[in-house]
Amino acid sequence: MKTFRPIALVAACLFSASVFAATNDMSPYGTAKTDMHTYKTINRVYDVNYSDVQNLNNLANFINNVNKVVPGKSVVVLHGPEIRVFAKENHEKYEGLVKKMADLAKDGVDFRMCNNAMHAAGFEAKDVVGFVTIIPAGFAEIIDLESKGYQPINPFVTAVKDSRYLDHPELKPAK
Repeated sequence: MKTFRPIALVAACLFSASVFAATNDMSPYGTAKTDMHTYKTINRVYDVNYSDVQNLNNLANFINNVNKVVPGKSVVVLHGPEIRVFAKENHEKYEGLVKKMADLAKDGVDFRMCNNAMHAAGFEAKDVVGFVTIIPAGFAEIIDLESKGYQPINPFVTAVKDSRYLDHPELKPAK
C-alpha cells in the first residue's frame, strides 16, 4: 500500500500537468499571426438606421477606430429613429450622444439626414442641430456616394469590450 501512494501521487501530478498544458495551449491550431499593414485611402458611407439610439455610442467608437487606420472621408447617412437625437428639442435628453457626434463632425465626419425620414418623424430642417446636412433621400444618397467610390458600411455594431469574459468570467480582473 505504501508504494501505491507515491505512484498515485506521480500519476496525479502527470495528469494535472497534462491538463494544465492542454488548457494553457487551448487550441490545436497554434497562435494567430500579426499583420499590422497600412490601408490605402478608402472613402466610406455609414448607413445608419437605429431604433435604439444608444447604438450611436458604438457607432462613434467604430468610426473613431476605423478613422485611426483607414485614411479617407467618412459620411454618416441618418435615416431611422435615431434622427430624434439630432433634434434641438431633445438636446438635453441626448446631450452626451450629440456631443460625441459633434466631436466626430469636428474631426471631419460628414453627417447627412434623410429629408423623407426627417419629415416622417415630424421634424423640419430648422429643428435639427447645425452640424447635420439635410439631403433629399437617405438611400439615394448612399447609392450616389457608392457611385462615387465610397464603400458602404452598414454598422450594426456591438461593443466587444470585455466579451472575453462572457465565456470565462473567472478571468475578469477585479475592479
